[in-house]
Amino acid sequence: MGKYGIVSYGSYIPKYRIKPDEIARIWGEDPENIKNGIYILSKSVPSPDEDVATISVEAARTALKRGGLRGEQIEAMYIGSESHPYAVKPTATIVSSAIGANFDMFAADYEFACKAGTAGMQNVLAMVQSGMIKMGMAIGSDTSQGAPGDVLEYSASAGGTAMIIGNESVAAEIKSTLSVTSDTPDFWRREGQPYPTHGERFTGEPAYFKHVVSAGKEMMARMKTKPEDYDYAVFHQPNGKFPTRAAKLLGFEEKQYKEGLLTPYIGNTYSGAMMVGLSAILDVAKDGDRILAVSFGSGAGSDAFHIEVNSEIENLHKSSAVTVRELLEDTIFLDYGMYAKFKKKLILGEDVE
Repeated sequence: MGKYGIVSYGSYIPKYRIKPDEIARIWGEDPENIKNGIYILSKSVPSPDEDVATISVEAARTALKRGGLRGEQIEAMYIGSESHPYAVKPTATIVSSAIGANFDMFAADYEFACKAGTAGMQNVLAMVQSGMIKMGMAIGSDTSQGAPGDVLEYSASAGGTAMIIGNESVAAEIKSTLSVTSDTPDFWRREGQPYPTHGERFTGEPAYFKHVVSAGKEMMARMKTKPEDYDYAVFHQPNGKFPTRAAKLLGFEEKQYKEGLLTPYIGNTYSGAMMVGLSAILDVAKDGDRILAVSFGSGAGSDAFHIEVNSEIENLHKSSAVTVRELLEDTIFLDYGMYAKFKKKLILGEDVE
């Protein structure tokens, strides 16, 4: 039986940022309470010409570059997001065309709140394992929304990651994956509504923690592993507090989850959140490292992955592709006025651009 898993990967995070202090200044909130309550120090903001399609293209091109691959080698493209630029028009077709993929390919857009990207990973993996394709790409990407003055405005950000999954030159083998799912209405947005609604504290125990912790425990039981058997752990990160608590509930230490914990610096990239964290871990991982990765999507469900890194990780063209840490360092901070303009929170008059 051959190896199946991550052949290459790539991330993109917009360079623009806003600090919670600036948002709190507008709404008369205490910035220290915000920062301490959700542990977010800044969040990424998409520029006016960036959306899920452009973010996905950047991530996809980085993944191809890092793996020394060509677009025509990608036989399937699945993009998970809750902020696709079109209500009816797939993002996957735009991205596949931009990277030069062939006419003969599988493609679709996915939506499952913040775990649609990892659902795409599972589907590509299954297609590779079945022999339908040799290599495919799964992308988690979002330009998430938060209503002005809502707590989500402090965390909802933008970014994405592309994972190329195949059966040749596998750098990080996906040894197992599983999912847990329930009808838990903790977060939702109806068609046509500009901003989502959330169940506030209800989003914690019955939603995030129940699913993430259950999926993590179930994966360790399946693989007969313990927390100490993993070098890294990464979880969906709607804020900086939830994933650290989930890690501790599962028995992980800070040294295992700190590398993939990015929300304090870039905010919650929704469908990209766990995948961007995994990308940061792969930037530094070495042969023999084990990774437990668990995503979460409101509504609700979690996908868990047991991943084992091998020597192929050294053959990736890491020096020619941007790393997550480099993306974190390339920043321009905005005031609230420019942030509102970039996020199109201002309703302009006719013929005003």
